[in-house]
Amino acid sequence: MAEISTEQLVRWRRELHQHPELSNHEFETTERITRWLQQADIRLLPLPLKTGVVAEIGHGAGLIALRADIDALPIEEATSHPWKSQNPGVMHACGHDVHTSVMLGVAYRLRQQEHSLPGRVRILFQPAEETFNGAQQLLDAGALEGVQAIFGMHNAPDLPIGTLKTRGGALYANVDRFVIRINGKGAHAARPHEGVDSIVTGSQIVLALQALPARVFSSLESVVVSVTRFSAGNTWNVLPQTVELEGTVRTHNNAIRQQIPQRIEAIINGIAAGFGAEAELEWQAGPPALVNTPEWADFALQLAQESGYRSEVATPQMGGEDFAFYLQQIPGAFVSIGSASEFGLHHPGFDPAEALIGPAVDYFTALAPRALLALTQPESLAS
Repeated sequence: MAEISTEQLVRWRRELHQHPELSNHEFETTERITRWLQQADIRLLPLPLKTGVVAEIGHGAGLIALRADIDALPIEEATSHPWKSQNPGVMHACGHDVHTSVMLGVAYRLRQQEHSLPGRVRILFQPAEETFNGAQQLLDAGALEGVQAIFGMHNAPDLPIGTLKTRGGALYANVDRFVIRINGKGAHAARPHEGVDSIVTGSQIVLALQALPARVFSSLESVVVSVTRFSAGNTWNVLPQTVELEGTVRTHNNAIRQQIPQRIEAIINGIAAGFGAEAELEWQAGPPALVNTPEWADFALQLAQESGYRSEVATPQMGGEDFAFYLQQIPGAFVSIGSASEFGLHHPGFDPAEALIGPAVDYFTALAPRALLALTQPESLAS
């Protein structure tokens, strides 16, 4: 039966890093993961997936799942490593290559102790996390059928190596996207009174949207409204007819999440009408807040401390994570593990420390049988 070393996992991580693929196009990545799992004679489930792999280890009625994401981002890498991306404009700038190498190591280690596992462990190598539709693909394919609890990780560049954080309840935010289109009346820049200035209208809308978190909702609530794109015009002496704004809203409170589209619509229609323009809102709901099961989050923190991590209760984050879709279906916990990168997630210079891989493999290898035992002995969750 194949053994695995941390050095081999680092080599695989670097190979994945050199060949990143965008969401729903992880064909070579899928082939590599499949080949490496088959080398250890690890059972693969024949699910109807275009990309991604689901492996299962062990036997018995108890069943938990572990998840790694496998896709990359449309970013040109700015590191100088020999293993930097060979695909122009594509980079593992979120560390999914690291997550994948960790779960490959866990799969190998659990395969070695398969005869003593008190149940089954299903490992999901999930595509398309960055586009927030990969988790739903696995759910639709039946990857979580029979699973009683699920666990996952994300590296945290702001945390030092050896630190693990999580919390019960909301850890990551609801993620929603909006596009606002403003239609005014074009005019010569020297005669603005003959038109309806869509740029001025759009600028007032941007300023007004910033009042939502501070003046419409309680300051004790987590609400972030960010306008990230303002597109207008194509020359210097013409007032354009149209403006398009794009951005995101992040919340933890679902009641507030439901109110925000109506609030935005009222703001943009009121301001546009005041300037004689028209405004239209396109709202795209993204993944829900990632809400950890309190008992499993406490379990994950306790095990982290036993495993040598500095374990801490996390504060809620405003980032998004489609692992949230799994936690809407079954209980579980998602953890953050320090990767000590000078640059943050989605930055061209993002460079997670590979020293996190070995301890993370140890942690999840220990977590799997303990979680399976806890399914049949719930009192062990509190022990």
